[in-house]
Amino acid sequence: MSSSIAGISIPDSKLAREATELVRDCSTPLLFHHSTRVYFFGALTGANKGLTFDPELLYVGAMFHDLGLTKRYASTSERFEVDGANAAANFLRAHGLADGAIEVVWDAIALHTTPGIPQHKKPEVALVTAGVEMDVLGLGFPNVSPEARARVVEAHPRGASFKEDILRAFFEGIHRKPNTTFGNVKADVLARMDPNYARVDFCEVILSSAWPS
Repeated sequence: MSSSIAGISIPDSKLAREATELVRDCSTPLLFHHSTRVYFFGALTGANKGLTFDPELLYVGAMFHDLGLTKRYASTSERFEVDGANAAANFLRAHGLADGAIEVVWDAIALHTTPGIPQHKKPEVALVTAGVEMDVLGLGFPNVSPEARARVVEAHPRGASFKEDILRAFFEGIHRKPNTTFGNVKADVLARMDPNYARVDFCEVILSSAWPS
């Protein structure tokens, strides 16, 4: 397991160790290090905001949040967030966690691409999104010190072309089921990277429905 970084440690538990092994086994190094950074950035944000959270649930939420992009866990029709959430739920259920804890992690993963909602949910839900937004979008820099950011990235490198690489990883995970991006931020990835992508228009869905008026 990783040593402590800026006062934050990965939980030293059988569940956390097995989560690490699972994600490392089925993810690319890019997604593995990204997911680990999401945990640290989420936990650091929570600590700096004085939030009380379960590190183990936050860790599983962070590590599994992009698992739906992988070949092993991607379905043919569900949003990739739901695939990751379902994988985490099955993992936690196999470890005997209570339904309430499983629901928190499911929400944390399923909602991480739906801005405006996670911050109103349980701390673990909010902090997975905060970690994702920090690592991918650069949001929340004031919530994590420059020293802490540097130490996290040193331990779990972004690489020289992370921005383009993560966009490619998103594309590879979702382009075979484009309709699952309707209503979330990943539609922008397809619009940028697939010249044949036709975005579903919400207004047209309404106007072309079976209702006469």
